[in-house]
Amino acid sequence: MTLVAILSGAGISTDSGIPDYRGPAGVWRKDPEAEKLVTYDFYLADPEIRRRSWQMRRTSAPWNAEPNAAHRAVAELERSGTPVRVITQNVDGLHQLAGLPARKVLELHGTAREVTCVRCHARSSMGEALERVEAGEADPACAVCGGILKPATVMFGERLDPLVLADAMTVAKACEVFVAVGSTLQVQPAASLAGIAAEHGARLIVVNAEPTPYDALADEVVREPIGTALPRLLAGLAVS
Repeated sequence: MTLVAILSGAGISTDSGIPDYRGPAGVWRKDPEAEKLVTYDFYLADPEIRRRSWQMRRTSAPWNAEPNAAHRAVAELERSGTPVRVITQNVDGLHQLAGLPARKVLELHGTAREVTCVRCHARSSMGEALERVEAGEADPACAVCGGILKPATVMFGERLDPLVLADAMTVAKACEVFVAVGSTLQVQPAASLAGIAAEHGARLIVVNAEPTPYDALADEVVREPIGTALPRLLAGLAVS
């Protein structure tokens, strides 16, 4: 059966109320200073950055979001019996909430639903950390060793998990169809997966509002809204 790989970027989650970061109206373009809040070196060095980061998480939490039609369409494709693997640049966990088995989701940039200690690497839920912030801790420390807590995401300045990236490359090489959806395909090495898939013979489909560097390689480029375009596209793959 046809293996379908889906690379999802921020655009797939905007209908769930999670803002895009690099698009024309993205967070980084509106407030370049906001990038410091998720930059590893700034975060470790400056307690004020950490305090602002925790407040940002309180007010813009992805765990308040719900999966939208695009996330549900991916899960439905998997339930149809079509082999599916999702490689996501997102940290919101919405693919899993939509019903896609966690083992079929590769989170290139980690997850915002957990926190980790930079010293002892203990992990706990983001919800528990935010409860401490609500209770008055401006910069909650690790309950195990007292180290700095950070979200279990890959911040700017951190390396991707090499094992997750290796698995993503394996999927890109093995798939027959590679759908890049809601990604600018500008952030490496994630963007290169589209090229790797095409080089290994996959049918490359790009679903994104703006042009991407990989459009010329694509067999199909879709500019329609993701919430309607992706369900229609994946429904076609399920019966092909």
